[in-house]
Amino acid sequence: MLNWEKINFVLLDMDGTLLDLHFDNFFWHSHIPSKYAQAHNVSLVEAQKYLHVETSKVSGEIEWYCLDYWTDKLDLPIVELKKEIQHKIALRPDTLPFLAALKAAKKQVVLLTNAHPDSLSLKVERTALDQHIDVLISTHRYGATKESQVLWQKLQADLKFDNDSTLFVDDSLTILNSAKKFGIQHLLAVANPDSTLPSFNETHLKGYSYITDYRNIIADII
Repeated sequence: MLNWEKINFVLLDMDGTLLDLHFDNFFWHSHIPSKYAQAHNVSLVEAQKYLHVETSKVSGEIEWYCLDYWTDKLDLPIVELKKEIQHKIALRPDTLPFLAALKAAKKQVVLLTNAHPDSLSLKVERTALDQHIDVLISTHRYGATKESQVLWQKLQADLKFDNDSTLFVDDSLTILNSAKKFGIQHLLAVANPDSTLPSFNETHLKGYSYITDYRNIIADII
């Protein structure tokens, strides 16, 4: 599936790729609509419609991922609301074996997330991901998201990785397409980012190599 002999630099998404996406899906689809409805005295349906409209306006942009933006837009303490359900933050069960295999194979491993730095900090505090990864980066550092070619240009200038020997893993096809456009040669999709939802089918994954359990490829890495 992947030629690991040609890969020495590994870029990993966080939510849905290393962490179960259920936390984020629950937060944005259930927790926030409920809190918005209570705070602004509207029905849950009205809150959901409003959030759908507002998130659609900034989809893929840095604002979508910015907790400060949503704190102001919704007039809600977003960071504190995340902390209310932080018990739902969880590593995928196959993440630590995968990271251990990458370390054993002496691959350079970088976490690259669109998540806001405050969200990244909360999740690192809950999961200790920083103990298993060489570098952790929020794209907010660059003022651009992984959906943008600007991000990839700035990241490569900073990290000096070679496209031909770099693997990028993500659960978003839009973002994988962006990495592919930039020229990253080794791409891997995560077909089951949310443990509470069915896996994506091959039609959805549009020809990308994919995993549902990293443990199935560990032998290839080492």
